[in-house]
Parts: sequence; structure tokens; C-alpha cells
Amino acid sequence: MNFNNLTECLDYFKEKSTCVAYLEHQRWNGTPACPFCGLVGVYRTNRGFKCKAKECGKKFSVTTGTIYENSKISLRNWFAISYLVLSSKKGVSSLQIHRQLGITQKTAWFALHRVREMLKDKAPKVLTGSAQVDETYVGGSLKNKHKSKIAKLKRQEGGKGLQGHSDTKTPVFGIAETNGRVIVKVTDWVTRKNAQALIENHIAEGSTVVTDGYAMYAFLGQDDRFKHVMVDHSAGQYVNGGFHTNGIENFWSLLKRGIIGIFHQVSPQHLQRYCDEFAARYNTRKINDNERFEHYIKRSNGRLKYYQLIAKG
Repeated sequence: MNFNNLTECLDYFKEKSTCVAYLEHQRWNGTPACPFCGLVGVYRTNRGFKCKAKECGKKFSVTTGTIYENSKISLRNWFAISYLVLSSKKGVSSLQIHRQLGITQKTAWFALHRVREMLKDKAPKVLTGSAQVDETYVGGSLKNKHKSKIAKLKRQEGGKGLQGHSDTKTPVFGIAETNGRVIVKVTDWVTRKNAQALIENHIAEGSTVVTDGYAMYAFLGQDDRFKHVMVDHSAGQYVNGGFHTNGIENFWSLLKRGIIGIFHQVSPQHLQRYCDEFAARYNTRKINDNERFEHYIKRSNGRLKYYQLIAKG
């Protein structure tokens, strides 16, 4: 398998049997395992497999327990959608998928979110060495909002803090390992408590934490578990002893250009999924599109149902 564009991808997965065999190999490496009980070694049936365990005995297919389960979209189109997402630096919209593959926009939107479920890092590694921490805000400016929404914001708490980003945009925290991985978390508020929890959960003790001059990060100076390096942008400082925040700021630039240029608008409800998508591509930026495609197809476990996707809260 060595395709360089969407046409070659569709040509390679032209036959259903090829798609099924490929997914079997990527998922089980030639040894099918029951997705219900985990037993290795199962019966092959006309429609899939059956677990040998007497206490289980369930039937399943290669798509059971994956993002493709119970989908009317063919595996060929699923692989095409995955390839487009993983090879497009700024992402691909549901309207583009609708036009290029001939499925409805609503189906394409749901399929893209299922692919983002596959791209989510379910067990992020603890970052070590030097890590850059920063926050950003995603969403439209207040002046561009509808009059009714502006009036609603003004009624809330007497309109206090309407000039602040967090009242009109969604805050996002990010950690970037120097020349390495990023971890991105959407949050309700940019507070010391939230920042401290994120740092403690995702950065190893003894690491160097690099931040800008935001006063919220001052607590790191009193925390013996980390070495804190501050780069004071307000004073015209962009490098401090070789340390900087360029890595995480470059990621913010990529994320925002993708949202503005491709998706145009992202609701706070789904913003974390978009962040996961951009982080997945960024964290595999040093391998080619084919390698990235195989890397994530192996991790396609995790079914996402529509009611789960649209559920509030």
C-alpha cells in the first residue's frame, strides 16, 4: 500500500474484500480477537466471526466495536474520509466530503466526528524535559455577534467582563513538549486551578515549564516540583536562556487558521474534538501520510453513536 492521493486510495480499496482484509490485518494482525471478551482465536463464519468461549459465544464482524460499526457508509468511503482528514494539514469540512464522495452533508458531518473519535489520544503520555504551556481563545469577536446574542451577554451578570475573552470565546489550554507532542484541553475558565491541574496531570516532575508573563502562572515559581522559565512578551522578550513558547504558539496558529479557513465556525460543544484532530496530525507530523493513515486505522476502536455526539453537557 503506497498511495499518494485520494484517487490512488480509492483505487487501492476498490473491492470490499480488500477493505475487510486490510482492516482485519490492521486491527488484529492476522489473529482475530473477540471485542466483547477479548478471547484470541475465534470461529470464522459466513458473515464474520463467532467467539469460541462458551460464556460469551457472541457473533461479530471486523467493524464491531470500531468507529465503522453499524454504518451504511462503505469501508472504502470510510478509508477515503480518514485519508482526507489525515493528509489535510488544516482539516477537511463536511461539505467537502459531501461533494467529493457523494454522501449527504449530515452523514459526512457525523462520519468526520467518528474519525475524530479515532484520533483522540485516549492515554496521553506524560511530557518530560521542557514543556511550553499557553492558553488561547477560540470563537468570534463580540462585534461580529448578532444583536440578540450581545444583548443576552449584557443581561448576564449585568454585562460585567464583556470586554474579556472568556465571555465571548472558548478558552483552550495547550502544552507542547519542545520539538515533540502537544496536549490540548478545552476549559470553561482560564484559572490557576485549571492550569495547575493540567500541568500536574501531563508534565513529569522535574521538568522545565516555559510560560509567558501571564500572572496566573506565577504559582510555578513556588512549586519545587517544576523549574519555571518565564518569557515576558510584554517586555519585548521572546527567548529566555534558550527557552521560548514558539512551539505552542505555532500550533495555535495552525488550529485557528484551520477553524477560520475550513470550518468557519466551531461550537464549544464540539471544540475538543477539533482540537484532538489537529493535535493528532501535529503529533505525527514527522511521518508521511501513508504511515499516519496506518497508524490511526490500527486505533479505530471506539464506537460513537449519534445521540452521544449531540448530547448536551
